[in-house]
Amino acid sequence: MSRVIILDAGPLGLITNPKLSPESVACAQWLQTHITSGSRTIIPEIADYEVRRELLRANKTKGIARLDDLAKLIEYLPIRTVAMRQSAKLWAQARQQGQPTAGDKTIDGDMILVAQAMTLGVPDVVIATTNVGHLSRFVAAELWQNVAPS
Repeated sequence: MSRVIILDAGPLGLITNPKLSPESVACAQWLQTHITSGSRTIIPEIADYEVRRELLRANKTKGIARLDDLAKLIEYLPIRTVAMRQSAKLWAQARQQGQPTAGDKTIDGDMILVAQAMTLGVPDVVIATTNVGHLSRFVAAELWQNVAPS
């Protein structure tokens, strides 16, 4: 079975950005390489939400269209109850261990992202991100540039 790559909001925003900066072009090429090599690439609903809300706020219709088009091209992972319940457990455990991942009053999208990755139930899953930070405490996470094709 090939590697499963979950896109965090950072790479997702780069890939769908209509302004073709060197970084966004590189990220889009990186994704294409993974798709071509047979890696299973997934847009988790929480990352779509995080990118989409900012595009909507800024009225960036081209970015929204690109996000919609990408969601038709690769797998989309809706948020399921099992992921939300796992996310709540992770959020509570992090606080009990004195290592919170976000403010006490926030929904903590990163914990939802981690739970979505965990509940896939596949052995070789990695979150491709722009900020490994606390994600790697719970699940494999790497800077998108460091996620090599399988």
